[in-house]
Amino acid sequence: MSGIEIRKVTAHIGAHVSGVDISRPLDEETATALRDALNVHKALVFSDVNLDDGGQQAFARHFGELTTAHPTVPAVDGAPNVLPVDSEGGQAANHWHTDVTFVLNPPQASTLRSLTIPPYGGETLIANSAAAYRDLPQPLRRLADELWAEHTNDYDYAVPEESVDEEQAARRARFTSIKYRTAHPVVRVHPLTGERGLFIGGFAQRIVGLSAGESRKLLDILQSYVTRPENLLRHRWSENQLVLFDNRITQHYAVDNYDGLPRRLHRVTIAGDVPVGIEGKESWSIEGDASHYTSVAA
Repeated sequence: MSGIEIRKVTAHIGAHVSGVDISRPLDEETATALRDALNVHKALVFSDVNLDDGGQQAFARHFGELTTAHPTVPAVDGAPNVLPVDSEGGQAANHWHTDVTFVLNPPQASTLRSLTIPPYGGETLIANSAAAYRDLPQPLRRLADELWAEHTNDYDYAVPEESVDEEQAARRARFTSIKYRTAHPVVRVHPLTGERGLFIGGFAQRIVGLSAGESRKLLDILQSYVTRPENLLRHRWSENQLVLFDNRITQHYAVDNYDGLPRRLHRVTIAGDVPVGIEGKESWSIEGDASHYTSVAA
């Protein structure tokens, strides 16, 4: 682990990691240091990584078993664990979300690797949902502690909501080809740190026990704490970078501000556990079997 440097990017989220070559197998001391840094900083940025798809997967495996690319969206040809995030394929994820929360056990962490970067724009915003929870006034915090939300893939972050042409409609049909609904705690307890974080985002569509209208108003209030500027890392991509973020306690947003120029990242996600609320109750599946995407530990 000699020479590794972890430098904070903002007060509440993000660190830049240098002094380690993640294209090579990591010794256990280095892997542990990176896991610990992820717990503290929520998002880690690596530059000049010199990775291909195989190398990205090998690095991600230091954090756990991999998921397949996505429950419904096709993977990169020949790489079933790699999801192309491509502006030309309608996959500009320009709304706040946590990856794949509509399944029972969403990924514990995600890696994004830059391949093609526009000359301007195209940043990824990553929010610390634990900081958001800490920001809540006590009355809102007590309320959030008791709430559960239904997450669904009815709304695809990778497809515009107003799908009007045939290509967009086909992408939306593919994304919802298996429909998922899962109930998760609005306040999730991180399994390693014990921190509480707001576990909501774009796939959270309804609060259990409330109407759609009531749910939307309450979710919007809670979400406003997640997206406070103080809780955000705004990452401006360079080529040959990798960003690793903790999917259990962050949300992210791809800023669509690059005039439709080519932008391509590859995503590899690490299998996670079933979320748990503050009283120890686990999430439950309402609709959809995602066992082909990620296994659920017994």
